[in-house]
Amino acid sequence: MERNQYLDMFIDESKDHLQSLNDNLLKLESDPNEEAIISEIFRSAHTLKGMSATMGYDDIASLTHQMENVLDGIRNKTVQVTSEIIDTIFSSVDALEEMVEDIENGGSGKKNVIAIVSELERLEKGESANEIAAGVDTLPVNTIENSSYPTYDDFELTVLSQSQEQGYHTFYITIRLREDCILKAARVYMVFQVLEQLGEIIKAVPPVEELEEEDFDNEFTVTLVTKDTAESVESKVLKVSEIDSVDLVNIDLNKLSASKGNEQEIEEQDSVSEPVSVVEENEGVVDTSKGESSTKASGKTIRVNIDRLDNLMNLFEELVIDRGRLEQISKEVSSKELTETVEHMSRISGDLQNIILNMRMVPVEQVFNRFPRMVRGLAKDLNKEVNLEIIGAETELDRTVIDEIGDPLVHLLRNSIDHGLETTEKRVTANKNPQGKITLKAYHSGNHVFIDVTDDGAGINREKVLEKAINNGVVSREIGATYTDEQVYELLFASGLSTAEKLSDISGRGVGLDVVKNKIESLGGSVTVTSGLGEGTTFSIQLPLTLSILSVMLVEVQKEVYAIPLSSVIETAIITKEEIFSAHNQKVIDFRGRVVPLIDLTHFFDVPETVEHGDFYSIVIVRKGDKMAGLIVSSFIGQQEIVLKALGSYLTGVFAISGATILGNGEVALIVDCNSLIK
Repeated sequence: MERNQYLDMFIDESKDHLQSLNDNLLKLESDPNEEAIISEIFRSAHTLKGMSATMGYDDIASLTHQMENVLDGIRNKTVQVTSEIIDTIFSSVDALEEMVEDIENGGSGKKNVIAIVSELERLEKGESANEIAAGVDTLPVNTIENSSYPTYDDFELTVLSQSQEQGYHTFYITIRLREDCILKAARVYMVFQVLEQLGEIIKAVPPVEELEEEDFDNEFTVTLVTKDTAESVESKVLKVSEIDSVDLVNIDLNKLSASKGNEQEIEEQDSVSEPVSVVEENEGVVDTSKGESSTKASGKTIRVNIDRLDNLMNLFEELVIDRGRLEQISKEVSSKELTETVEHMSRISGDLQNIILNMRMVPVEQVFNRFPRMVRGLAKDLNKEVNLEIIGAETELDRTVIDEIGDPLVHLLRNSIDHGLETTEKRVTANKNPQGKITLKAYHSGNHVFIDVTDDGAGINREKVLEKAINNGVVSREIGATYTDEQVYELLFASGLSTAEKLSDISGRGVGLDVVKNKIESLGGSVTVTSGLGEGTTFSIQLPLTLSILSVMLVEVQKEVYAIPLSSVIETAIITKEEIFSAHNQKVIDFRGRVVPLIDLTHFFDVPETVEHGDFYSIVIVRKGDKMAGLIVSSFIGQQEIVLKALGSYLTGVFAISGATILGNGEVALIVDCNSLIK
């Protein structure tokens, strides 16, 4: 089998099974007697073992095999679920994740797991007086020294079974080279030549790649299907120079099948009940079966490489640009047929745009899945009891946004556990549930997705946060005294608070929060804080559904066209000179009872002046969180959907410009970054 052909599939499915192991182990810890959870864990481990053995990754297969022994003991009630066992299995899963990641990065997937395997063996034997069956280990122990026996997958078992039915011999051969053998790879090659003339090699341990690289001691094993007798095979192999010994064992398929009885039962359940492939960003799955039952969905879900979706999106972006150009031409050319055709094309391309954007949408579950395990580990480190509740994991976001929100959420969760939740003793004293609760909630609202991180901890002490900010020079005492609670909480995101002392009561409430805010705002989103002293705190993140195609307000600044994202626009207005005031050398206006500063984009972007404002000014009111500003422009053009194009690495220093777009007339319009402008 050509391994590279199936490598991507192996990596994707391995990640699915490892994630399933993480999720179900957490469930098992809270409900140790639930047989359905134990069976699901065993199924994931067994499938991963078979896949890795088939692909020749025997270190993964060996570790997973030993995990199975412990899991089998749990399933058969000979091993009791304890925190120590869960921790050790989690360590095994961590090691498996590292090996799969190494394979994904082009490595061999090898790792020294002797310590973990030994710990698993100790737990298995220490909890049970009876030795648990070791999968397919039906051969005598002395045939392979210091090594694990191979694991046959279903395909290999079928080949062995059919070969025996047709009168072939199936041998498990252990070949030992002499200690003074110099060219081990050459001797292995000669042995394989001899064996391939006698029959068909079903499996080699170590795999061929390692044998060719001489990455083994002096012993290797081969499973052979042949018409020749054991004596004939042995004599012909011994004719190869520098062979020390050849041991042949007839494979008893009945015993092999008997030893795999429980595993086959799991596989039968698996073939009936395992759901269709999960929608995953790395796999680029396109699920066209929404609303269908899982049984029907099996034939309506395909895996598509995410690069193909990116290419499709890039081509469609060019189509959007041409659509704008055609719409402008149809206005200039007085032709009914052209106008009708362009209108129809606009409707069709709009539907196509929705389909493509939906194809790129993936559930936030992709990010949320890794948090329960992280919360468990951090809670144990801090000696706190924490219950993580996840709501709305099926909420979908564009994969470009999904890629970026993981780190900010990690910061917020760590912040809530470490500094939001009180210790168990303090919670009991305050008549609270000893177990702290953190809620991670995602939901849609309009063209945005909201993600809330809520804890039921001590809340934020307004006075101590304000005092910390004043001491760090973030705000003056006079101005701080006028701040509302929301404005004080906003100070947590100031970089000046990131040096909070560990002994402080807010103990790092600002550590990393400035990074969180900068990352969220770079995605076109915002983050706000609400809190009640003694009741808890909520960090709410607002994110756009997608970053590729934006709805904007096109405006003219002198003779140049700029695009302002509609997500930042509150409203447009036309004001007179008399409505503009000055405060601290800054032009301001009174907007619905609030003082809003004005920014003249002509001066700000240094645009050549060819048009005067006269007695009236065109204003676009924009916001960033609870802050607002009025942008003075020359005129409004209107609303339009545009394609966001990056400026490129050579224009990274352009302030308050997030990108550019190509308009229908072929001209380039810059996209204003209102977040940077207001800040």
